[in-house]
Amino acid sequence: MPSFARAVVSLAVAGLALSACGDSAETSGKDGSAEAVNRLQIMAPADPGGGWDGTARAMSAAIEGAGLAKSTTVTNVPGAGGTIGLAQLANEKSEDFLMVMGLVMVGAIETNQSPISLDDVTPIARLTAEDEVIVVPAESPYQTIKDLGDDLKAKGRGVAIAGGSAGGTDHIVAGLLAEAAGASPADLNYIAFSGGGESLAALLGNKVAAGISGVSEYAEQIKAGKLRALAVSGPERVEGVDAPTLTEGGYDIELINWRGVVAPKGLSDEATDRLIALVTAMHESGEWKEALSTNGWTDTFLAGEEFTTFIAAEKETTSAVLRDLGLVS
Repeated sequence: MPSFARAVVSLAVAGLALSACGDSAETSGKDGSAEAVNRLQIMAPADPGGGWDGTARAMSAAIEGAGLAKSTTVTNVPGAGGTIGLAQLANEKSEDFLMVMGLVMVGAIETNQSPISLDDVTPIARLTAEDEVIVVPAESPYQTIKDLGDDLKAKGRGVAIAGGSAGGTDHIVAGLLAEAAGASPADLNYIAFSGGGESLAALLGNKVAAGISGVSEYAEQIKAGKLRALAVSGPERVEGVDAPTLTEGGYDIELINWRGVVAPKGLSDEATDRLIALVTAMHESGEWKEALSTNGWTDTFLAGEEFTTFIAAEKETTSAVLRDLGLVS
């Protein structure tokens, strides 16, 4: 098995294995309960309409609904795979501040050569995992993932694929598909957008041949018949999406995207514990469970030091994948 394939298998297996222990995470507050904050700020380091934005807004609604904060504010700071927002977080002084992030940011830090890294944040918790889905406009001649793969091999840059930021999960899936189909990832015509709304507009306007994103970002358009799902990236089919896995489609690829939240670096132990307790209480709330169900997100909760360890492992694995695909040197 090529090294890039081993790395991607590690990504998928790590995400799935750790999800099994997610529910065992304990509230980190000293008295075992979350202390309500006056005003919680949540940053989505991307444009509105994408997975990070959706996660931030679902968190805001669940936290307020569960009475864990008197008010919450969601802000969008788009650009460069979340690294612009990451740089802003590095200068944040508030102790009641969270930023949504995930596997996309791990890759974007490398491909954008960001001077700020995940060593410059305080990990709080991993929240969810989600399959990627490869879609085409309803009018597309591609009926199967094999049709798309064959055209990638035959036409190279003549097949434009829309997705999230360069080096992120969508880009990795596109590169792996090209590689598996016999095309060169270096010839991939990948068009990066900073938000799901922009990539969706490109798809619905037939400006690109295909798109890759988290299932929840394209779910409504798939159900409405505006987009056709060709494959999902996880080890099993996704309920409500009429599409095979990439493996079933003939390509030995598995990858699960994950999302979590981090806080500014340099927080006191007390402030860190308070944020971990707040996010843990949100995770246990009925409001958050409803958000998971509505969005089709898999619960992979992991808090505190365990999340810190997980991020370190993901950094190593993602670096190997990006090097093997020629996306970084």
